[in-house]
Amino acid sequence: MSKRARVLIADDEDSIRFVLRETLESGGHEVVDVADGDAALAAIASGDFEICFFDIRMPGPDGLELLDRLKATGHQTAVVIITAQNSFENAVEAMKRGALDYLAKPFSTEEVLPLVDKALRARALESEVRELRREVSGLSQPGERLVGRSAELLEVFKTIGRVARGDVAVLITGESGTGKELVARAIHGAGPRAEEPFVAVNAAAIPRELLESELFGHERGAFTGAVESRAGRFREASGGTLFLDEIGDMPVDLQAKILRVLQSKEVTPVGGRRVETVDVRVIAATHRDLEVAVAEGAFREDLLYRLRVVPIHMPPLRDRPEDVPILVDHFLGRYEGELSDQRLVMAPATLERLVDHDWPGNVRELENAIKRALVLASSDVLSPEDFDFLNRQPASTSGGDLETRIVEETRAALARPDPAVYREILPRVERAVLGTVLSATGGNQIRAAALLGINRNTLRKKITDLDIQVPGRE
Repeated sequence: MSKRARVLIADDEDSIRFVLRETLESGGHEVVDVADGDAALAAIASGDFEICFFDIRMPGPDGLELLDRLKATGHQTAVVIITAQNSFENAVEAMKRGALDYLAKPFSTEEVLPLVDKALRARALESEVRELRREVSGLSQPGERLVGRSAELLEVFKTIGRVARGDVAVLITGESGTGKELVARAIHGAGPRAEEPFVAVNAAAIPRELLESELFGHERGAFTGAVESRAGRFREASGGTLFLDEIGDMPVDLQAKILRVLQSKEVTPVGGRRVETVDVRVIAATHRDLEVAVAEGAFREDLLYRLRVVPIHMPPLRDRPEDVPILVDHFLGRYEGELSDQRLVMAPATLERLVDHDWPGNVRELENAIKRALVLASSDVLSPEDFDFLNRQPASTSGGDLETRIVEETRAALARPDPAVYREILPRVERAVLGTVLSATGGNQIRAAALLGINRNTLRKKITDLDIQVPGRE
C-alpha cells in the first residue's frame, strides 16, 4: 500500500514502542507512541488514526478496554492487540470484540507493516460499503430499499456500485421474495439512465398469448381486440432500463425474439412491418436455475450468455439471519404509523424467534409477517405469540392442492347454518379467475373472453353479477 497511515502505539515497554516506531516510520507512516492507556485516550481525542497498537496489559485502561471504547464510540480505527504468549486467550477475546489482529510477543518486525496495509484496505472497504449503502438506500421506490449488513448483502452492494455505471446486461438470481427487483432498481438509479424510465415486466404473470404484444407492442387490428396501437415495453423503456422479471418462465419461442432484440436493438410490433430502434439496458431476474433449464431445453443457451454478462445472486434470508433484526426495525418503522395506532415494542424473545425462523418466503414473507402482527397486536409489546401463524404452513394453490383447498372451503360452508354452498363458493372462485385474467389483459374484455374460452356476453354478465372491478374503467 502506498498510502501513509497515522498510527498510535500504546505500550508501557520502551523497547516495544521503539521497535514498532522504527519499523512503521521506515514504511513511511506517521507514528505517535504513548506509555499508558490514559495517554492513549488523550491521543485518540486529539486526532484520527487508521490503526492503533494496544498492549493488553499497561497502566490505565488496558488494550481491551481501549478497544471497547473505540467500538462503542463508532470509531473506524483498526486495533491490533499486543499480547504475551501466556495471555493468548485474551487475544482471542480481543478478536471476538472486533480487533483487526494481534501480535504475540516476541514478534518479528516483518509482521508489522502488513498489518497496517490490512487496516488501510479494511478502512477503504468500509468506506466504500457505507457509501454504497447510502447510494443504494435512495434508489428504490419510496419506503423500499435493500436493508441489511450481512457479508453476503454487502457483496451485492459492492457489485451494484461497480456495474451501475456501465451499460452491460445483468442477471439477478435468487429465490422469490429476496428483493431481486430492488437490486434492479438500485442499478438503474445509480447509473447514467437514472432519469429515464424503469419498466418492469413479469414474464410469469402474463399469459403467453399476450406476452409478445406486451413486450414488443402491436398495431391496430393486429388481432381481435387490438382496437388501437400499443408501443410495448421495449419502446416504453427506450433510453432507460427494462427489467425482465422471471425470465426463466418465458416461452422458448419468445426467448428467440428477445435475443434478436438484444442483438439488433430493433423491435417490430405484432402485426406491423415497421422496425424501430430501441436503446434499452436490460436487467433480467429469475428464481430458476437457468443452467438446468438450458440442459432441459427450456431456456436458450445463447440468451443466457447474453443476459448473464454480470451475475448477481441474492442470498435467501435463512442464510443471513443477522439481517433479520435490521429488517424488522425497518418494517416496523415503515408500517407502524400506517397499521397501528400505538407505538409497538418487539420483545427480545420475539426477535429471537424471528431470527430462528427459516423464512421460506424470504424478505417478502418477513415484511408481511410484520404487517400482520401490527394489525392484530393486542398490546404495545409484540410477543412470540403474535407470530404463532408462522408455524402454520399455508395451503398450496397449485395442482391437485387447489381441489383440496376447495373441498376444505366447501366443508366449512356446509358446517354453517343454512348453507348455500353453490352460491357461496362458486362466485369466489369465478371472481378470482375472471379478475386475474382481466387484470392481465388490462381490462380488454374481448381478449379476456378469448383466453377464458367463453363468449364475450357471458363475460360481461359475470362482471356485472359478481361486481368485478375491471382495470381501466373509470
